[in-house]
Amino acid sequence: MTQRRIGVGMIGYAFMGRAHSHAWRNVARVFDVPLEPDMACICGRNAEAVAAAASKLGWSSHETDWRRVIERDDVDLVDVSTPGDTHAEIAIAALGAGKHVLCEKPLANTLEEAEAMAEAASTSDRVAMVGFNYRRVPAVELARRLIADGRLGVVRHVRAVYLQDWIVDPDFPLVWRLRRELAGSGALGDIGAHIVDLSQHLTGDAIASVSGLTETFVRERPLPGGGGRGAVTVDDAALFLARFAGGAVATFEASRLATGHKNGLRIEVNGSLGSLAFDLERLNELELYESEGFARVLVTEPDHPWLEAWWPPGHVLGWEHTFTNQARDLLCAIGDGVACAPTFADGLQVQRVLDAVLRSSERGAWVDVQTST
Repeated sequence: MTQRRIGVGMIGYAFMGRAHSHAWRNVARVFDVPLEPDMACICGRNAEAVAAAASKLGWSSHETDWRRVIERDDVDLVDVSTPGDTHAEIAIAALGAGKHVLCEKPLANTLEEAEAMAEAASTSDRVAMVGFNYRRVPAVELARRLIADGRLGVVRHVRAVYLQDWIVDPDFPLVWRLRRELAGSGALGDIGAHIVDLSQHLTGDAIASVSGLTETFVRERPLPGGGGRGAVTVDDAALFLARFAGGAVATFEASRLATGHKNGLRIEVNGSLGSLAFDLERLNELELYESEGFARVLVTEPDHPWLEAWWPPGHVLGWEHTFTNQARDLLCAIGDGVACAPTFADGLQVQRVLDAVLRSSERGAWVDVQTST
C-alpha cells in the first residue's frame, strides 16, 4: 500500500519526457509502491511548449530553467530526460542539492563527464539510477535469471544488434542527435549503449577490450530551420568485436541507416549447455535452446518478472511498460532501501566501452576498456 508521496520534477518534455510521464502517472496505479509520485513540475526552455506539455502529460506546473526545478522544495526526485550534453551538469547539481536522480542513457557525452557523475553519486546518500529501460522487459530479466542460474552453462558468445532506419533519407534534417556537441556520438551512444548495457547485464560480465569501426554515410543534412545544410558530426553506424573479462567473445552492430528496420534490437547468448535470444520487436518472448532446438517461451506468467501487477497470461505488454517497471524499481529503491540498478557506476562502465570503441575506430586497433579513473 502506498505510504507517502514523493515530488518529481522532470527536465525535458519531448520523446523521453512523454514516456517517463506515462510511467509516473501510472506506476502507483499498477504496483504497490512505497512512494506515490507527485508530478510536481516539468521543465523546458520554450515556455509555450512546456506549458502545453505540462497540461497534456499531467504535470502540476512547469519551469523554463532547470535550476528552478532543483531549488523547489516540492521536488525530491529529478528526472533528467534531456540531450546528453546537459546530463552531467544537471545530475551533479541535483545530487548536490539532496535530490534523487533518474538520468536517461547514455549517462553522459564523454567519459570525463560520466566519471564526474559517478563520483557525485558515490559521495551522495541519494539514489541515482540510469534509465536503461530495456532491463525492465520481463523477458530480458527472465533471460538474465536463466543465465545466472547456469541454464546455459559457460557463456561463450554474445551477438547483439540494434538497427533503425529513421535517418535513411539524406534530406532528413540535422537534428540534435546528429550533432556531436549535443549528442556525444550517433548510433553508438544512442542505441549502441543499450546493447552494451544489456550484454553486460545478461552475462554478469564486463567487456574488457574492443575492436571497432564507425561510419558516417550522410555527411551533410538540411538545417532544421532551412537556410542551407550542415555537417553531420556523429556516426551513422558503429560495429565492434569485444572480449569479456570472463573469456566470452562478442559482436555488436548499431545503425540508424539500416533500411527496413524500425526498432530492431536483438541479442543472443550462446553457452556450453544452451542458448537464448531476445528480439525487442517480439518483446514478450524468449527463444531458448537447451537440448532439442529453440523453443518459444511466452513471458507473460504471473511468476515472471514484474508481471504479478499486470495482465492475465497471454495478455502481452508493450514498450511503454518498461518505463513503468523502471519507475516501480526506482521508487522501491528510494522508499524501501532495496538495491538500485543500473547505478551511475553501471552507466560509467557503459561509457567506458563506448569510449573504447571510439578510440579503437580512430586507431584501427584493439584497445582495452578503461577500468578505473
